Amino acid sequence: MKRRFVQRRLGLLTAVLTVGTVACFAALAQDAPTTPDGTPTYIVKDGQVDKGTYNGYRRFHATCHTCHGFDASGSSFAPSLADSLKRLSYDEFKEVVVNGRQNQGATGDKVMPSFGLDPNIMDHLDDIYRYLKARADGALPGGRPQRIGG
Repeated sequence: MKRRFVQRRLGLLTAVLTVGTVACFAALAQDAPTTPDGTPTYIVKDGQVDKGTYNGYRRFHATCHTCHGFDASGSSFAPSLADSLKRLSYDEFKEVVVNGRQNQGATGDKVMPSFGLDPNIMDHLDDIYRYLKARADGALPGGRPQRIGG
């Protein structure tokens, strides 16, 4: 008897959590602008950025700036992503981040590690792309952006 009661409670809890999770993702999707083909994009108004682009700035500076430089401007370790995203498509960007890359150069091997299993990157990849694309397009200057409405 107790077992059935516990199973029913767990089933109800699972249903509530599932509905709550779907609602959260739906709310996040509303704050995440995309182009008509589904590519993540950004909003910059009066020097302020949308929530996703701001989150991308934060996530970039938590991990990526160590190699790719402050404001994605490059360093002696890795190229400027503000320049690279002028040429790379979203799918190409994802490919490099997920799988990494190794290039032979005049100064030796250059290695971009794979971040495909890193939830701190993968869970926010669209936002990181938004930030970098805004920098590449010249829509967002260097420095910490201000969030629209924040």
